[in-house]
Amino acid sequence: MRKSAESMVSILIVLVIAMMVVPLPWYILDLLLAANLSISIGVLLLTMYTKEPLEFSVFPSLLLVLTLYRLALNVSSTRLILLNGNPGRIIEAFGNFVVGGNEVVGFVVFIILVIIQFLVITKGAERVAEVAARFTLDAMPGKQMSIDADLNAGLISEEEARARRKATEQEADFYGAMDGASKFVKGDAIAGLIITVINLFGGFAVGMMQQGLSAGEAFQKFALLTVGDGLVSQLPALIVSAATGIMVTRSSSKDNLGSEVLSQLSASPKVLTFTGWALIALSLVPGLPKLPMVVLGVLWLLIGASVQKAKATMEKDKQEEAYKKEVEDQKRPEAAQGLVKVDPLEIEFGLALLPLADPSQGGDLMDRIVMVRRQLAAELGVLIPFVRVRDNFAGLGPNTYCINLRGVEIGSGEVYPDRLMALEGPGVTKPLSGIPGKEPAFGLDVVWIPRDDRDEAESLGYTVIEASAVVATHLTEALRKNAHLLLTRQETQRLIDLAKQEDATAVEEAIPSLLSVGDVQKVLQNLVREGVPIRDLVTIMENLADAARVSKDVDYLTMRVREGLARLITKETGLDKGPFPVATLDPSFEREIIEATKKGDRGSYVALSADRLSQMMKAISQAMTEVGSKAKRPVLLTSAVVRSQVYEIASRIVPDIAVVAYEELDERANIEAVRVIKVD
Repeated sequence: MRKSAESMVSILIVLVIAMMVVPLPWYILDLLLAANLSISIGVLLLTMYTKEPLEFSVFPSLLLVLTLYRLALNVSSTRLILLNGNPGRIIEAFGNFVVGGNEVVGFVVFIILVIIQFLVITKGAERVAEVAARFTLDAMPGKQMSIDADLNAGLISEEEARARRKATEQEADFYGAMDGASKFVKGDAIAGLIITVINLFGGFAVGMMQQGLSAGEAFQKFALLTVGDGLVSQLPALIVSAATGIMVTRSSSKDNLGSEVLSQLSASPKVLTFTGWALIALSLVPGLPKLPMVVLGVLWLLIGASVQKAKATMEKDKQEEAYKKEVEDQKRPEAAQGLVKVDPLEIEFGLALLPLADPSQGGDLMDRIVMVRRQLAAELGVLIPFVRVRDNFAGLGPNTYCINLRGVEIGSGEVYPDRLMALEGPGVTKPLSGIPGKEPAFGLDVVWIPRDDRDEAESLGYTVIEASAVVATHLTEALRKNAHLLLTRQETQRLIDLAKQEDATAVEEAIPSLLSVGDVQKVLQNLVREGVPIRDLVTIMENLADAARVSKDVDYLTMRVREGLARLITKETGLDKGPFPVATLDPSFEREIIEATKKGDRGSYVALSADRLSQMMKAISQAMTEVGSKAKRPVLLTSAVVRSQVYEIASRIVPDIAVVAYEELDERANIEAVRVIKVD
């Protein structure tokens, strides 16, 4: 069926071209002229009932075919008019009945139609099509970036992103084609006017020279036929021009043109009522006809009252329906699901901070959150889930925000969206006037200054930061410290699937024959917790497969994986750029920890008294303070057998410490032991 329809369309286009050279009898011409009028009306109605321009994407090509069809009809009608003066019943009816047999009136009506089409509809449609094409093409990069941002934020799937990109490209192609197709309509109007003038002079010459008619008889006969032919051609052309204007001025909508016109015009009943009273007031002006004004005024008042009543009834029905739906939903068992569901990540805002997340008010926080997720994915190899942003007016102050991980707060702060945060730099002596505060991520003293004072603050040596950047930085640090808590079994399985695409052998050797997804999850959590990127999943899986044949203990597996990532750990801690100052443990210190390490159902732990642990923490804290003053990050070297236990002790007092085993150093490591930690 589809192939037959395609063949039929091709045949019809060939026949349209053949009409220009093959003479047609008048009855076939009548049929084709009626078909032209019906097709034009159908196209106009179709554009009115189209919700989105892409639903009628074939319109530019159809416009060319219809223009060619009308020109072919003009050629056929001109041939019949000049040969025998009998172009058919439709043209004669338009020449005699429509314009009353008066050729002067006919010419006036014809010229008015041409002016309306050429100067009003066609000119406007051409300009709108040109502007729409230009703005659509200019907006394409922004739309593509928006689609990529939604995809990276997890709002849409890969298939949805692909469909939206395709729709964006089709929209640009459509408006570009409409810009060119509108020139067909303009050329059709000009051609119709020229053809009419040629028919008039040609018919006048044929009537006098070949048919022996007088000048008056020839003019009367052929002028009426010419005017009828012009009206028959221009009326469908005018309809198609109107359809073109409607198509290029339509934007994507949920309803057709008729429904939108009625709904939007009746959206404000007061306007209809005021219009009625204005017409009644005009009827009181002396000299104006009272009856039409009063009748129309009363009609507008009745329409306004009717719309107001219908709107009130509709609102009441909506409220009743919403109430019934809410009651029914509350009765369902699923109604409590929203109360027990916990979002992986969310940011709660106070009232004054909503503009930060609202793009319509200039807020760029959502874009910054997308960049934070991409940064941490590239830095740690962890896929950060979608961050939900919501308001909490009752629980938070107007300028306060809170970062929650699975319903538990991991960070909070106070920012001022209408101000800038000024961070004091080295050598600054002049203080700034503003609201004093703390930088949320690192706890530094800052001043929130008016936006107009940016230049002054920067000239004095202050670092000036936007409020949205402050929140994004705090979110980055909070996620970096807690990224291991986001590494669920589902996320672990997703990472395993990614590794399988790269090296299926390494994954299948370890899972599920040697290790479970939960075992891999615990190892990856240990790595991420200490800031070791897990991007190289293939190497991790290979080391897990080798280590799992010896023991399935998580601490042992983590130790072996870290040894396999020696090059990466050396680079990430900066030990390859030396000599790098580090601290080491005294052998007696390590021996004591080894002897105190016990195995339990939750892994190994250090069984020491609180006083002894306090002494160890104090010694480590003093040593790492000295090392930290000489390096960007304090590094403590230990043997592999006690590394994890030492980290558990040291990280409680030095959160940013890096505890590295000797076995985790590669040949590029260049270290300098500046302190040996001892405990009496």
